[in-house]
Amino acid sequence: MKINANLIRPGNILEHNNKQWIVLNIQLIQPGKGGAFIAVEMRDVRSGIKTNERWRTADTVERLMAEERECTFLFGDDESLTFMDAETFEQFSVPREMIGAAAAFLKDGMVCTANLIEGAPVSVHLPDKVTMEVVEADPVVRGQTAASSYKPGKLENGVRVMIPPFIEAGTRIVVSTADATYIERAKG
Repeated sequence: MKINANLIRPGNILEHNNKQWIVLNIQLIQPGKGGAFIAVEMRDVRSGIKTNERWRTADTVERLMAEERECTFLFGDDESLTFMDAETFEQFSVPREMIGAAAAFLKDGMVCTANLIEGAPVSVHLPDKVTMEVVEADPVVRGQTAASSYKPGKLENGVRVMIPPFIEAGTRIVVSTADATYIERAKG
């Protein structure tokens, strides 16, 4: 399906130069002179090689429709992560780089979404937010205002996040899996 370049979003799968690419990041650039263009960082689905491409906003690109499947995270090691298809119960592994830094938030039994093209997984998406426990929290520095100051904290999975001063070790918080940022204190 042909779409305008300005409709490209992270996670889309494009066909370009007879290869399939997954979009990792986009940036709209509006120079002082001339028309705007889109800078797209993408990874080859088969080889894993990354590249950057630029298109004018009016250019059209071929977007591939991927089959979305619900899957469950089973286990992982330093190089690969193993999931199970929720419908067929078949297991499949993907390289850890396919998920990137968000892989630190995977927990046994976590329900994720896999995009498949011709039966092969090309991307796996975690839930937008997860609940984690803070295991380390720096003490509050006296005199800091509560409105704008955050302090470093460490989550149960080892990821460091900036947290509000009222959060202490042992508190469960909701964290964004996309950029490892604090959202809110977990309820209950």
